[in-house]
Amino acid sequence: MNKIVIAIDGFSSTGKSTIAKQLAKQLNYIYVDTGAMYRAVTYFAMKNELIGEDFFHSEKLIERLNEIHITFKFNEVLGFAEVYLNGENIEKQIRTLEVSRYVSPVATISEVRQKLVEQQQLMGKDKGIVMDGRDIGTVVFPDAELKIFMTASAETRAQRRYKELLERGHNLSYDEVLENVTTRDRIDSTREDSPLVKADDAIEIDNSDLTIEEQLKTILELAKSKA
Repeated sequence: MNKIVIAIDGFSSTGKSTIAKQLAKQLNYIYVDTGAMYRAVTYFAMKNELIGEDFFHSEKLIERLNEIHITFKFNEVLGFAEVYLNGENIEKQIRTLEVSRYVSPVATISEVRQKLVEQQQLMGKDKGIVMDGRDIGTVVFPDAELKIFMTASAETRAQRRYKELLERGHNLSYDEVLENVTTRDRIDSTREDSPLVKADDAIEIDNSDLTIEEQLKTILELAKSKA
């Protein structure tokens, strides 16, 4: 089969990354978690006191973008690629609710998006790639052979995220997670640069009541038909 580009977009906590990882493994494709790239930039901003509870020095972040180098290294034990920022493994650090609170504002910055989109397009130039995010099918790969748009109710997504964070040892409430999910939805969908929208030719999958296995089977069949 010919190799194709698979773009998976959708709201936060719809399980895009989980499905994309398994899909790439089944097809022997490269997987790229673009959300992790934006989280890495956000983590850099937090560590350098460029963003916080009541401030965001966006101009200073733009000035320092050339200091940010993001790479992915495959971890054979875990079975997926981990994120590195300037040579440091930050996979665990970027998955906190604190980073989640600030990632959407950071992702609204056009200069940040431009820098990361350029890297993402280079990663997919030879095809055989599964990439998930917010603007993959609309901006990064508008000509992708297969575009998926994943959605689920805010409550379902918050419950999934809440369970995941508790399992990682974070002490927080469900209401905090739900507020974060709805806030990110609003920011992601209304930003001026590359807002989260369903591409005209994307196939929408509401996975509120679907298992991972059911989702994977459906998308695998679609991928094989496109290839």
